[in-house]
Amino acid sequence: MSTPPPPDPQGPQDNPFRAPEPGQVPPVAPPAPPGWGQGQGQGWGHGWPQGPYRPAPQVNGVAIAALVLGLLCFLPAVGLVLGVIALVQIKRRGERGRAMAVAGAVLSSLGLALWVLALTTNGASDAWQAIEDITDTTTVSALDVGDCFDLPPGDTIGDDVYDVHETDCEGPHDAEIFGVVPVGGDEFPGRAKLRDVGNEKCFALKARYTMDPWAVPDDADWYTLLPERAGWESGDRAVTCVYAHKDLGRTLHGSLRRDESNLDADQLAFLKAMSAIDDVLYTEPDTYPEEDLELNKTWAGQVRDVLAQQAKALDAHVWSGPAGSAVDLLAEDLRTARVEWRKAAVAEDTDAYYEHYDAGYEFVDGPSTVGARAALGLAVTAPSYDDGSGSDSGLDV
Repeated sequence: MSTPPPPDPQGPQDNPFRAPEPGQVPPVAPPAPPGWGQGQGQGWGHGWPQGPYRPAPQVNGVAIAALVLGLLCFLPAVGLVLGVIALVQIKRRGERGRAMAVAGAVLSSLGLALWVLALTTNGASDAWQAIEDITDTTTVSALDVGDCFDLPPGDTIGDDVYDVHETDCEGPHDAEIFGVVPVGGDEFPGRAKLRDVGNEKCFALKARYTMDPWAVPDDADWYTLLPERAGWESGDRAVTCVYAHKDLGRTLHGSLRRDESNLDADQLAFLKAMSAIDDVLYTEPDTYPEEDLELNKTWAGQVRDVLAQQAKALDAHVWSGPAGSAVDLLAEDLRTARVEWRKAAVAEDTDAYYEHYDAGYEFVDGPSTVGARAALGLAVTAPSYDDGSGSDSGLDV
């Protein structure tokens, strides 16, 4: 092989990394001197370095975990222990991550100190309660029938109801939803119209949600929550029917729901019969017999008929366990009462009407009714009856 001519001083310099000119033989790196690479380090020649590449030390995994726990203040004691373990491993193995291990240990120490301070000052419970309040916050319109909720501290059901906290109905709660009444139309109907709709619809929904009126404590009442104009325009177009305490600001305990979802067949049969009788009794005329005897006699005839119908319905049902004999006694009382109402329906004067009226009413909530309820596992304390209207209707929501 002939020796290549010396490089042109004005031309390109010989560069082992430059591609050769056409027809030119690539330069060959001279052989390494004896002993090169043996204890003298790695060098660069005409081309890539000779010998294998030595990777950098890996990062210690425990140090990473310590830093993460330190940043999150999650299990600070664990983060502190991991930081110490990481420092020992890094020193022994020659790994990287000492700064992360130190930072994790320091942050975990600070987090541990804060946890100790919070626990000794009840700060942790306050902080956790604040977190729960934020995560559980919702609106009344987002809840459904059967849901219970608490109001923000200081608020009562009589105030404007906006954000609420959904809670378990079995524990103490401010309100329980027993009905939702959608209202149609695009234009805001006004509070008076919404109040009328709520009073009419919620009363019927209450009877379906709580089929056993004896299960409603005397300190509970029902209310209607009405959407405001701003809420209506944003899509909240329903009246919400709720149970709440009569003494606004106090709480209810336990769910008041008594319907097909949690009553057995015997209880349902009994309550349907009693409800049919109550529905007729509630229609008693507002006009006294002295003012309109014939109107009251007509109503007495309706009571007579419903007593006969429901006594027959109780007889037709197949009762389980000891309930049968207890219900039989009640059915017999209904037939006895029916005789008195039949006489009231044909009374010749007000004195005769009142005589049979009083005798016929004796069965209502009497001993046979309580006995049947006890045998069926239902409430045995009679409620105090009112006119069926809520204590206050038309509250903002």
